[in-house]
Amino acid sequence: MDVLMISGSLRSASTNTAALLTLGSLAREGLVATLYDGLADLPHFNPDDDVIPLHPAVVHLRARIRSADALLFSTPEYAGALPGSFKNLLDWTIGDDEPGSIYEKPVAWIEVSPRPAQGAHDSLRRVLGFAGARIVEAACRRIPLTRAMIGPDGVVTDPDARRQLADALEALASGAVSA
Repeated sequence: MDVLMISGSLRSASTNTAALLTLGSLAREGLVATLYDGLADLPHFNPDDDVIPLHPAVVHLRARIRSADALLFSTPEYAGALPGSFKNLLDWTIGDDEPGSIYEKPVAWIEVSPRPAQGAHDSLRRVLGFAGARIVEAACRRIPLTRAMIGPDGVVTDPDARRQLADALEALASGAVSA
């Protein structure tokens, strides 16, 4: 099973990205968790540009989503909502009507902010519902992380947090298979 992980943060020392990077090393045999790294490359969404030929970054994003069996997000909250760059990524997924797109794809998210980021995750739920994605509730987790819990290699070092992250990934994999 291939899980595409998408961080909603562009920050180089992001706890959201650290959580997803950690999952890449915790995935059990037969489960591949890959971090999408093209968020900063996406052009601003404009429906007039959602035509062939698409921008290469959009082609790459959509191809990665189509080839994944499930999607796992982790995003910070800015000004009470999703960060603009992350919302832009989600906007580019809406117009993809090819098989394997985000429509009916199993998805979940991990909230890692030490303070609840309810606005961002309510917005994410709303957008994913509009996109027709299938939210795997059992995999949506709140696992607060601090920078002190992340090693110099950008990976979470806290054993309890690592276990919770692995549990969330397993819940997504189980939810994706049972669809």
